[in-house]
Amino acid sequence: MRQFSVEHLAALGVLVAASALAIWLARRDRATTALAILLSAVILAGWVGEQVADVVDGIWSVKYTLPLQLTDVVSITAIVALWWPRPLLVELTYFWALTASLQATLTPDLARTFPSAFYFTYFAYHVGAIVTALMLVFGREIYPRPGATGRVFGATLVVAAVAGAADLITGGNYMYLREKPVHASLLSVMGSWPWYILETAVLAIAMLLVLEALTRALARRYGS
Repeated sequence: MRQFSVEHLAALGVLVAASALAIWLARRDRATTALAILLSAVILAGWVGEQVADVVDGIWSVKYTLPLQLTDVVSITAIVALWWPRPLLVELTYFWALTASLQATLTPDLARTFPSAFYFTYFAYHVGAIVTALMLVFGREIYPRPGATGRVFGATLVVAAVAGAADLITGGNYMYLREKPVHASLLSVMGSWPWYILETAVLAIAMLLVLEALTRALARRYGS
């Protein structure tokens, strides 16, 4: 899929519109249950739908399709957080969605485009996670607690360790720990393997710290 094509811009437009509406409704305590049902259904449909589409297309494989990408983990976490909005679950959803899921949405690693089923499944669970994160934090005002960066980065290392073990066992490339994605992304401007993994870790800490500071500033200004 070509970045910033009409189809890509349409998905980004849905992201912006859905986020604004979800925040607006949640801040006014309107349709919060309906929002949770809708968002969890969209994320689950996209995530499960992609697995089903892989099976139907004959491309499902333990080497490529196990739910071990960080965006898979945030999809599951987002669904749980919608129904059980505990602080840690909200923090994980928020920071992962606004880094990993947002990166995947802005630079989609997607070989097919509209009207392929993969277009809809891919953006359903990526966009759904981002909308969920923004709704929970800026709509329901469940803001990250002090030290959120450390907790989220620690959890990310655990996920990366599991993905790395799976890469060794299956020969896959979960979390892009063995090689960079084919399509353009932030990894494209980094060094060769294995140095880009270290660079990614440093960048991740920086992004989390900036996001935490920005969120704290927005909470002070716009929080109730």
